[in-house]
Amino acid sequence: MKAGVSAEVLAPVIVSPRSRRRAVFKIKSLPQGLHIGFHAAKSHTVIDMHHCDVLTPGLFALVGSLRQRLEPLFGVGEAAELHVTETDTGFDCTFRWRAGLTAALTAELTSALSGLGIARLTMGRDLVFEQAVPAVTLGGVSVALPPNPFLQSTREGEAALQKAVLKIAGKAKAVADLFSGVGTFALPLAHKGRVHAVEQDKAALQALAQAAKAPSLKPVSTEPRDLFKLPLTPAELNGYDAVVLDPPRAGAQAQVSALAKSQVPVIAYVSCDAASFARDAAILVKGGYRPGPVTPIDQFLWSSHIELVGGFHRSKGR
Repeated sequence: MKAGVSAEVLAPVIVSPRSRRRAVFKIKSLPQGLHIGFHAAKSHTVIDMHHCDVLTPGLFALVGSLRQRLEPLFGVGEAAELHVTETDTGFDCTFRWRAGLTAALTAELTSALSGLGIARLTMGRDLVFEQAVPAVTLGGVSVALPPNPFLQSTREGEAALQKAVLKIAGKAKAVADLFSGVGTFALPLAHKGRVHAVEQDKAALQALAQAAKAPSLKPVSTEPRDLFKLPLTPAELNGYDAVVLDPPRAGAQAQVSALAKSQVPVIAYVSCDAASFARDAAILVKGGYRPGPVTPIDQFLWSSHIELVGGFHRSKGR
């Protein structure tokens, strides 16, 4: 492993084609018509997508409908982004387009995009329409999502990550879930023990707190906190049997440095960037942790990106 840390790497878990449930579509109106798809490599050219082995069938079918319905609303040369997540209750869509939402545009979009299975459409922070509350199931519990939330890219990859994290956490009765989001790991963990979820995004925490009221779960507490600027201290961490962290691509150097000085017995680290994972793993190992097997989970098919999950165990006597 990079950064001088050795660890066993298990066989990768590879998700099925046509399973990605989240995408950011680039939209550009050209004289020959409206193009919806993704940027060409190292370019701002929008490739009009008419075939895709990555997206779920439902998400891919939505693209064709959007192309037809949105074309009359776009002026030639106009561009936009549309963030889409396929949820249990329909598509959750967020536009980045134009300076502001007017009453006329609200009416046009509502009329144009009705009947496509879109549960909610927002533009910036403004709600265009909501026909159902977008929701996903995490740990057997329905979570009502805030607009444009972070979720794992595929359900299959999410399940593999949850399985790996639960195995690492073992029988822990008190767990801190750092960078918790809407509860990808906190809610499954709460079937076994109490969980303290820490996350900067207050809307995500509110969604998690509401879902955690399910009677099947043990107590879940939440804390809004910027873990890059204000990581949990060793004294705060020492009250937990296990810590789970799933930081953004930059990793969690400040928080890991505090963990390395703590007495937490077990850490489950989920990463979407091998370089930051290796850097942070080296900090933990220097602090006395022993790395366990690392499981690669490929849910970004035909790309260089991969998800990793690894366990770190505190060596006795440290």
